[in-house]
Amino acid sequence: MKNDLLFDFTVDKATKTALVNREFDAGLSLVWDAFTKQEILDQWWAPKPWSSKTKSMNFEVGGRRFYAMVSPEGQERWSIQKHTSITPKTNFKFLNAFADKDENPELPGSDWDLTFSEQNGKTKVRVSIYNESLERMEKMIEMGFKEGFMMTLKSLEDLLETLSQK
Repeated sequence: MKNDLLFDFTVDKATKTALVNREFDAGLSLVWDAFTKQEILDQWWAPKPWSSKTKSMNFEVGGRRFYAMVSPEGQERWSIQKHTSITPKTNFKFLNAFADKDENPELPGSDWDLTFSEQNGKTKVRVSIYNESLERMEKMIEMGFKEGFMMTLKSLEDLLETLSQK
C-alpha cells in the first residue's frame, strides 16, 4: 500500500458499528464503478485466496446482489446485499445478510453505509457497518472480518492501479 493513503479500521462496541476509512489513488468514477458494477466487484470482493462470484445483481434502490465468496477448494459462502439508498457517485446503503444457496437470508444482518469523496485525484471511501446484534458483530470480528476486509481492500487497490493504467 502506498504509505500516504489513509486506511483505518475501528470497532465501536457501544454503537455496534465498525468504521473503515480507506483512500485510493484513483478517480471517483473508477472507485464508484468498482463498488457498483458486478464485473469489477467479482475481481476483488473477497480476501485472497478466496474469490467472489455474483449470481445476480441489480444496482438500484430495492435491488440486490446475490453472491458467494468461494474458497480455493470450491466452498461457497453466500450473501445478499439489498440496496436501500443510492445517491450516485457519493453514497449507497445496503442491508447485508449471509444466506444459503437458495437465497434464504440468515438474519439479523448488518447495515452498510458507503460514502465516496474525491480530492486531488484520490478517492476516500468511508464504510460504516452497523450490526443490530452485538453478538453478530463480535462473531464477524472473531471470524477475521477486519483482516479479511483489509486484504479485500488491498486487492481493490491493486486492481484500481491496473485499471488506471488502461
